[in-house]
Amino acid sequence: MTKKVRKQKTRIALIDLARGIALISMAIFHFNFDLELFRLVDHGYISQFHWVMFARIIAASFLILVGFSLMLSSVNGMNWPSFWVRQLKVTVAALIITIATFYAIPSGYIFFGILHQIALASLLGLLFLRLPWGVVVTFALFFLLARDQMRSELFNAPWWWWSGLSQSVPPTSDYEPVFPWFGWVLVGIAMAKICINRNWLSRLADVKFEHPKTLAPLAKFMQLLGRNSLVFYLVHQPIMIGLLYVYLQITA
Repeated sequence: MTKKVRKQKTRIALIDLARGIALISMAIFHFNFDLELFRLVDHGYISQFHWVMFARIIAASFLILVGFSLMLSSVNGMNWPSFWVRQLKVTVAALIITIATFYAIPSGYIFFGILHQIALASLLGLLFLRLPWGVVVTFALFFLLARDQMRSELFNAPWWWWSGLSQSVPPTSDYEPVFPWFGWVLVGIAMAKICINRNWLSRLADVKFEHPKTLAPLAKFMQLLGRNSLVFYLVHQPIMIGLLYVYLQITA
């Protein structure tokens, strides 16, 4: 059983900071992707091992934070109106990404990227909020490790691509299907459960990043990004692409 905890009146700064760091890391990866898109670096640059691993770590960190936050929001009873408003925003944002990339890069448009995964995982995660953390970890390992054993030609049809169980990876610029990526959301839920059961939330909430003073403004900026993650996700690529386009026009 998950313990009842005192309702937090303020956000946990550490969570916002972690989300802000993940956003900046994502922007760094996307900037290098854009460099290849504009042929400012050699073809295949962003497909190098270290960039691929960097992208996977970023995606996993986002999804862990989704699971952690979902669990925290349910501790004292889910605020369903707030949940559904957020769910609608993420779903609409995912649809915008699909439409925009379909016209921008039709050969590799994003049909089930990180926002699509977050939207679906936020619904699937509801099924695990009342389970013991050990059970949640078991399911997390199942989603993270069972993909290769479950792949089948039965899932090759496009309407199954969201599952991640097709025998071939469809062409896309961003692909985080349920297998294995939902496993990281469950990792976040389990981590939050452990923190709740051990009464660590108050300690997390007490971390304010006010010292040393030289780093405090940077931490505050990261937290601000973390509190506005969806807006940052939607606008950072158009801004970077626009700046690169202007740069190319000036230097042409």
